[in-house]
Amino acid sequence: MKFLDEAKVYIRSGDGGAGAVSFRREKFVEFGGPDGGDGGRGGDVWVEAVNGLNTLIDFRFQQHFKGQTGTHGMGRNRTGANGGDVTLKVPVGTQIFEEDNETLIIDLTREGQRFRLAKGGNGGFGNTHFKSATNQAPNWANPGLEGEEKTIWLRLKLIADAGLVGMPNAGKSTFLASVTRARPKIANYPFTTLHPNLGVATIDGREFVLADIPGLIEGAHEGVGIGDRFLGHVERTRVLLHLVSAVEEKVGKSYKTVKNELEAYGGGLIDKPVIVALSQIDVLDDKELKKKAKELEKACGQTPFLISAVTGKGMTEVLRALRDVIVEASGVNETALPDRSTPIQDFDEDEDA
Repeated sequence: MKFLDEAKVYIRSGDGGAGAVSFRREKFVEFGGPDGGDGGRGGDVWVEAVNGLNTLIDFRFQQHFKGQTGTHGMGRNRTGANGGDVTLKVPVGTQIFEEDNETLIIDLTREGQRFRLAKGGNGGFGNTHFKSATNQAPNWANPGLEGEEKTIWLRLKLIADAGLVGMPNAGKSTFLASVTRARPKIANYPFTTLHPNLGVATIDGREFVLADIPGLIEGAHEGVGIGDRFLGHVERTRVLLHLVSAVEEKVGKSYKTVKNELEAYGGGLIDKPVIVALSQIDVLDDKELKKKAKELEKACGQTPFLISAVTGKGMTEVLRALRDVIVEASGVNETALPDRSTPIQDFDEDEDA
C-alpha cells in the first residue's frame, strides 16, 4: 500500500426535498383542504477517525463526496425521507483544513471522533403548513434548501510516542527493525526511507510507538533532498531520538546539521526532549569510538548513547531512556497522545467543540 499524507477533497451535503402542493380529493370528504407533506432533509457530510488506517491513499481514487438529496414531500401529509449521510473515514491524527490549506477545521486525534463538515439542507414545507383561517387552500410550498459545498484538505500527522531523526543512512530504519516488528526498507544508499514507518517497541513490559521518517540533509527546509515535510509526522511525539552515524567523518557537524533543520522547520520540534545516540558503533575500533563519542558530546551538550542495532549493544539502555521520558511526559502532557478511554462525542460546525 502506498503512503499518502495529504489529499484535496470536494464535499457537498444534500439538498433538502421540496414540499408538496396537494389537496384531499375524496368522494365523501367535503372541503378536503391541503394535505401536502414536507420535504426530507438533505444528507450531511461527516468525517470520522478510524483505527486500522495509516495513509490517505483512498482519497487519491475518490475526491468527490456528496450527501443524498432529501425526498420530496407527498400528498396525504407524507413527509419525504431524509437523504443519506456520507462519512469520510480517515486515520487517527488527520487534520482537516479549509481550501486555503491554512485554516484548521478539526484535528482528529482520537479513534471514533466525528465531525460534521457540511450540513444538509432543510426540507421545504408542504402547503399544509401554510393553511390558516384566512387562507384555507394555499397552493404553494417551499423548495428545499440547498446543501453546503466546499473544498477541503486532509493532512495526516501520524501519532507516535517517539520519533527517529537523523541524516540519511544514520541507521534509523535498522534501529526500528531491530526493536519492533516493522520491516522498513534497509539498504546502503541515501534516502532508502521515502515515507514514514511505524513500529511498536517493548521494554520491561511497556509498549510505545516509534516513528521513523526520511533522513534530513543540509537545506532540507528549502527543499533539498526530499525536503522536510515528513517532519510533521513527529510533531505529536513526546521525545525525539537523534541518531548520528559513527561512519560520519564529522559527527558533531552532522548533529548540528539536523538540529538546524529541526529549528528551521518549527512546529515545536526544537523544544521537545531529545536523546542523542551514536549509532553503528560496531564499525569502529575503541580508539576511534572514544574520539567520536567525545566530539558528539561536545556538540550536543549531553553524553550520547553508544548503540549498535546489529550487535544489540546499548539498545536496551536507549529504549529505557525513551520509555522514561514518555512516561514522565504522559503525566503532564495529555494532549500529545489523548486518552482513548474517554467517551467520544460527535461534533459539528454549529456546536462549541
